[in-house]
Amino acid sequence: MEIQLVKAELCQRVIDAVRPFEGESRKEIQDFYRISTTWSSNAIEGNTLTMGETKVLLEDGITIGGKPLKDTLEACGHAEAYDYMFSLMRNAQVALDDILELHRLFYHKISEKDAGIYRNTQVRITGSETILPTPKEIPSRMKQLELWMRENEKTLKPLVYAAELYRRFVEIHPFKDGNGRTARLLMNTALIQNGYLPCVISPAIRLDYLQSLEASHDTPARGGDPDRFIAFVAEAETETEKDFIRSMHLEMPDFKHELENMER
Repeated sequence: MEIQLVKAELCQRVIDAVRPFEGESRKEIQDFYRISTTWSSNAIEGNTLTMGETKVLLEDGITIGGKPLKDTLEACGHAEAYDYMFSLMRNAQVALDDILELHRLFYHKISEKDAGIYRNTQVRITGSETILPTPKEIPSRMKQLELWMRENEKTLKPLVYAAELYRRFVEIHPFKDGNGRTARLLMNTALIQNGYLPCVISPAIRLDYLQSLEASHDTPARGGDPDRFIAFVAEAETETEKDFIRSMHLEMPDFKHELENMER
């Protein structure tokens, strides 16, 4: 886990050296991740829109023929939630109301009555042994999550905090649907508040994502390994940062040299 965290931090230093991004440059970066995180986060959940189709939909307002209506609504909703996520960037703290609003914006085009509302039925995560809280337990579990956020947002390393926030939120699964996408929006809120880029988790590594997340949870059969999911998030963030560094024609960190120095 430590190696993955160091690599992400090294990339972040390269990006920080050319900050601040202002004006048109800032808008271009924000717009790029609006498309890429919307596409990737939805694709992980089975949405069939390609990145190019997502770009045409969000930038030009052109719907894609032959695609399910829900895929279009998910993309538009995620983009709205992304914009709200960026409005939270300068906030000192993220509150429960902000989490509800992230979900509401993502889901209101799909189901207004369930958007931003805690679920009232018991659910299971497909393919997971994790036992989720009952509907009655959700409000208190979410308050506990908020308390954990207050106690840890300034003490944990940003990537550790963001990954743990994601994991703890998913273990509650407070909504009827859209929990994974809300979790990624929440994680990215924590990242951008600390100067990191929004983490793009490619659908190409969906299996690694699911396996590392499942391994991080406590189940009746075994204890969880949170470090495995933290390492996954750090690696995904590193790849996001490396793509950005290449696009800006910046010099890539010398990972081998820096890691060797750590070991001395």
